[in-house]
Amino acid sequence: MQNYIWASLWVSLGGMLWGVDTGIIGPVTAMPGFADSFGSFSPTIHGLIVSSILLPAAFTSFFAGHLADKVGRLNAISIGAAIFAVGAVLEAGALSLAMFIPGRALAGVGEGFFLSTVVVYICEICPPERRGPVASLVQLLTTLGIPSGFFICYGSVNIKSSYSWRLPFILQAVLAAALACTGPFLPPSPRWLVDRGRTSQIGPAMERLQLDLRQFQEELESAGPATGDTNEPPARQSYQRLLWVFRADNRRQAFLGMFLMGAMQFSGIDAVLYYAPTVFREAGLSSTQSTFLASGITGMVIFISTIPASFLSDKWGRRTSSLWGAVTMAFCMLLIGSLYASGSVHKNQGAARWIVIVTIYLFTISYSITWSIGFKLYVSEIQPPQTRSAASSLGQSANWVSNFIVALITPIFLDYSSFGAYYLFGASIVLTGLVCLMYMPESRGKSLQTIHREFDESLYVKVIRALGRGWSEGRSQRGRVEVKEPKRMESMESGMSDVSKPEKAKEPSP
Repeated sequence: MQNYIWASLWVSLGGMLWGVDTGIIGPVTAMPGFADSFGSFSPTIHGLIVSSILLPAAFTSFFAGHLADKVGRLNAISIGAAIFAVGAVLEAGALSLAMFIPGRALAGVGEGFFLSTVVVYICEICPPERRGPVASLVQLLTTLGIPSGFFICYGSVNIKSSYSWRLPFILQAVLAAALACTGPFLPPSPRWLVDRGRTSQIGPAMERLQLDLRQFQEELESAGPATGDTNEPPARQSYQRLLWVFRADNRRQAFLGMFLMGAMQFSGIDAVLYYAPTVFREAGLSSTQSTFLASGITGMVIFISTIPASFLSDKWGRRTSSLWGAVTMAFCMLLIGSLYASGSVHKNQGAARWIVIVTIYLFTISYSITWSIGFKLYVSEIQPPQTRSAASSLGQSANWVSNFIVALITPIFLDYSSFGAYYLFGASIVLTGLVCLMYMPESRGKSLQTIHREFDESLYVKVIRALGRGWSEGRSQRGRVEVKEPKRMESMESGMSDVSKPEKAKEPSP
């Protein structure tokens, strides 16, 4: 196995950190030991505890691209992982919510720095023909972290002390520290070295990654000069790229990336994962261990379904999988909402509650094999080389802002209405599917330097141009028929009369 795959696999531990946190926070806040330590709390406080990691992550991810451009992809990952480890230690040692929530916020600061940079690094070191499966490692390890977190809590819930909920955060801190310590020893991104003008280091980096230097040079030559190149020093250029994202030739990709990353959360996937014990309790599973077990099975279903999807990510198109995912997920969410709205779901009897549980599993499978892999990869792929890091960071920031909103409102929705949240998520999925249908060009199998050239040829642009031409032609034709017709007939008659008359020969000029 080539070294670039090993490097990608290691930095993908950043995705596993995110997955573990997603898997543990719902069960931890539902543990009796957690309530014994901090007392009972309202649905609003519950949502605040869960979501407190997300807004700091959204804020710092906005600047993660600038940091990754300045200090390097791997150094940015290490800095973020180290901050995350400190936050996890504060969570594990918390004596009150006033200490626990700031610890989660600090972990969010670190998460914002490393997570979007991980995907950028992997996309930049992988050849085009292998980029899809290798970049999917981030999502694969994320989905491995989710059931790992669930089952860690399933095993620790019976500990007769506060370590029942502290142990998951201790393990999380160890994993973050391992990522922080080993990141700088991996090979740097050759594309980042080109960007920084460190040409003498490109050859050794390519050799360590076991990549083809000639193919890399051909890709750079085919791309031509980067849009927005200036004579400014590298540090100044790195700062300017926060603004280059919104230039006319870059902003379409950036806005689409931000929308898709936000739409991932408004599908409702993290509402299911964060509050899985609550969701399954509403569906009729009563005991704490049974809800934890059902939550762990949800994580395993996601992980198992992600494995074939990772290897097949370059076999089907990003656009195709996105559209199919929208159809199946919208059906699942609207079906669950309709069952609750009609009063068909009863906690102790009836088939409807089992339909809800099975449909939740079908929803997570559909999400895992379509949007979870395709969107994250696509958002990084479509960005022009000079703004890829900054735009990917903006996309991740939009993801976390949306995640914060979903995590905050879900327990409130579930407390006041059993079906409102499902209808909201179903409508959001339908909207996202329509956007994908109109705005999303295919990127599978294309080099990173050339994807942005073809972005203008998206289906949306073709449809709008065609409709515009048809409308203009139709309007002009109607105008000619209604207004110009008499004059046109006169000209035709005069033309016919001119044809019938023999043309006089011109006399030679004297």
